[in-house]
Amino acid sequence: MASDGATTQFGPAGRYAAALYAHASDTHQLDQTVEQMEALGRLIDESPDLRRLVGSPLIDVNQGRTAILTVLDREGFGKVVHDFVGVVAANRRLPLLRPIVAAFAALVAEKRGVIVAQVTTAHPLTDLQEQQLRARLIEAGYGNVNFIKSVDPSLLGGMVVRVGARLYDTSLKSRLQRLQYAMKGAA
Repeated sequence: MASDGATTQFGPAGRYAAALYAHASDTHQLDQTVEQMEALGRLIDESPDLRRLVGSPLIDVNQGRTAILTVLDREGFGKVVHDFVGVVAANRRLPLLRPIVAAFAALVAEKRGVIVAQVTTAHPLTDLQEQQLRARLIEAGYGNVNFIKSVDPSLLGGMVVRVGARLYDTSLKSRLQRLQYAMKGAA
């Protein structure tokens, strides 16, 4: 298997994502799989119960597998994603399911020539803020950009943007930490 950026950047989640991408591509179901993985990511993000299910190491493997597959059946997911999630669950990797979805999205974007920016903010971005951020990244030479957004209230304000190996941290939390270090050095 070739060493893709998404595969190495996301570790085990990237390897699962690469395997799913290869299988979906080989079976000519890539577009359908991409749509369903996006839907799975939204489903995990929007359902606290599902997040608890996939995130808990205390749930029995067979019970977790049965529960997640029941949810996928109820939501109408196709065979490729259904079977893939079954393998993830059987391998005791359900806690990696959300990172696998993110790694898959990054791999698809990379293969399609789209740059993925991981954006973490203290509060959800408004549409205007997202447009302004996209414009700034285009000015910086990043062309076609997709965002993987997350919210981390501990940032207090500002944002952290990761584009490939580059990290742009304008969070209030990091500014306060730098100020604290500067004050320690002056004392």
